[in-house]
Amino acid sequence: MAGRYYEKFERGEVIRHDTRRTVTETDNVLFSTLTMNPAAIHIDYDYAARTEFGKPLVNSVFTLGLVVGLSVGDTTLGTTVGNLGWDEVKFPRPVFIGDTIRSETEVLDMRLSKSRPTQGIVTFLHRGINQRDEVVCECRRLALMMREPV
Repeated sequence: MAGRYYEKFERGEVIRHDTRRTVTETDNVLFSTLTMNPAAIHIDYDYAARTEFGKPLVNSVFTLGLVVGLSVGDTTLGTTVGNLGWDEVKFPRPVFIGDTIRSETEVLDMRLSKSRPTQGIVTFLHRGINQRDEVVCECRRLALMMREPV
């Protein structure tokens, strides 16, 4: 199992994920069109050139998915039952095509499930950081995790 069982996490632990990913134009255009988001700020270079950013912004929902996705191999791959919720999603800086994103995860809280004795709930804080060491995304995620088999 690549991911960790509930018992293998420690409250306060920070996991720095090794895999990084450079965002491409294809990522942004494909994700925006697949999710029916035709916002000009994402897919229209002429429009975006006249904004305060001067170029297209990467779709923030793609950024969120990438940041969490970069964490999966070290945290929940094969050991999560499901996500219970997302909270406090923030995008303090924009992401642009060509930015390289890395991710880190902090374990904020843990508790055993009251109704599922073989599972526990872990509260993660995921951070996405660009190549300039700027936080571009942050979110809290509650994950229902398998406990280690006995």
